Amino acid sequence: MKPVWLARYPAGVPAEVDVRRYASLVDLFKQSCRKFHDRPAFTSMGTTLSYAETDRLARDFAAYLQSLGLEPGARVAIMLPNLLQYPVALFGCLRAGLVVVNVNPLYTARELAHQLVDSGAVAIVVIENFAHVLQEVVAETAVRHIVTTQIGDLFAPVKRCLLNLAVKHVRRMVPFWRLPGSVPFRSALKLGAGVTERAPVVSAEDIAFLQYTGGTTGVAKGAVLTHGNLVANVEQTSAWIGITLREGEEVIITPLPLYHIFALTANLLTFVRWGANNVLIANPRDLPGFIKTLCETRFTAITGVTTLYRMLLDAPGFVKVKQANGDALKVAVAGGMALHPVVAERWQKLMGVPLIEGYGLTEASPIVCANPMNIDGYTGSIGLPLPSTEVMMRGEDGRESTPGEPGELFVRGPQVMRGYWNMPEETARVRDADGWLATGDVVTLDDTGFLHFVDRRKEMIVVSGFKVWPSEVEEVLLGLPGIREACVTSVPDEKSGESVCAWVVSSDTTLTERRIIDACHTQLTHYKVPRRIVFRDSLPKSPIGKILRRKLTENGV
Repeated sequence: MKPVWLARYPAGVPAEVDVRRYASLVDLFKQSCRKFHDRPAFTSMGTTLSYAETDRLARDFAAYLQSLGLEPGARVAIMLPNLLQYPVALFGCLRAGLVVVNVNPLYTARELAHQLVDSGAVAIVVIENFAHVLQEVVAETAVRHIVTTQIGDLFAPVKRCLLNLAVKHVRRMVPFWRLPGSVPFRSALKLGAGVTERAPVVSAEDIAFLQYTGGTTGVAKGAVLTHGNLVANVEQTSAWIGITLREGEEVIITPLPLYHIFALTANLLTFVRWGANNVLIANPRDLPGFIKTLCETRFTAITGVTTLYRMLLDAPGFVKVKQANGDALKVAVAGGMALHPVVAERWQKLMGVPLIEGYGLTEASPIVCANPMNIDGYTGSIGLPLPSTEVMMRGEDGRESTPGEPGELFVRGPQVMRGYWNMPEETARVRDADGWLATGDVVTLDDTGFLHFVDRRKEMIVVSGFKVWPSEVEEVLLGLPGIREACVTSVPDEKSGESVCAWVVSSDTTLTERRIIDACHTQLTHYKVPRRIVFRDSLPKSPIGKILRRKLTENGV
């Protein structure tokens, strides 16, 4: 039977895409570099690399890695923020047939050791600012080759020297480190330039990334994502945005970290395919610097999460961004966490374009569904399944849910991972023999094919037998005056088993627990109302700004 959501596709969006359009991500990259040779590809702190320059540098880095004796399939960790070195290192690894292991530069020594040991990485590219963390654990790992880089390494000589000196000696942002045998990034490029690059055959079935995620259960696991998975998701996304964007003309702001799957696919890979210029924001928390870049850039697209957009909207001077941008902005995408209507409404009122909300997860490369590009405003939905994507909902009894009935979302499509690295039992828990991926997220499907996010299945709160979805309570809290951030978790309760606890960041010093609870009573039935309000200066967040309920639960009230 024809899926109901296809009837809601905008004109020009196909039901299926050609997932074999590119043989691999290497093929995609090389074709874009040929087609958009002289166009800007990546910009960081005022310095831009063209597609031709990125191609040359990636070739040199690939040749360097091959000169070390690394064979196709070997794992190479990249531990970098959003700098020009990131795409060079990434495409260099892929060109050499290697597997990229993305690493959060802010990892603790314990977290870094786990990921390096589990992946079996034999080489790493690390920013000097965090080399001291690698120093603590490298002896425990299989890492034999270390390439270190400084923030300004791909800038012009004078700018490079001044910035690197300032970072190291004026701002003192580089703790002492010692890694014998490590090679500076610029030296690696120079060595590679003098070596002939071998061009291994890279196919759709070859592994491109071990992308680590908490997944649907606790410990970080490496999602095995092939070249075919990523190419498929790029093509699915491209079919979706193709009615709005034009090849070789777009400029996208990339504030979310490229080591996270959202920005990796939605920004870097997809917009390389479109011949766009990725403007890399190394530190979006530096709001004055971030806003200055936005004012100086006629950007046409931006991606982010709710907390990032709210942070921008609350920042002094952000109104100047709209004035500087004029009508250039075409697309603003929100993903990674639920989009709150207050943020969506404020953004559209100021910037003149809606926030396009979507949904995905690492195990699906990551994009599963998105709102159509031609929506007029906030829909309250996470959108329609992308082309070549199947979805269904299953209730707690395992039966397929009817329209409007909450159920766990299952996804099937060419973007779904092969499995978890060296974890067959975990893979079997989330991916069945027919290719259906259990997401762990509860959604509803309406009569028109739009999906609506309810919450994480494991984060549901049960109060005296009644179900409470944290996201519903959070939406109410964020609509109250004086609340900047909110997160809802369960706490043990002698009478009801569990009760609702709200963690709040307030912008109003007069706001009290009683006022919040009273306001919630006007919008929520009694068992959904928080029994406890905990005020905090900040809430724990993931690298992309998603509030981490689990961290709050672990630390306790």
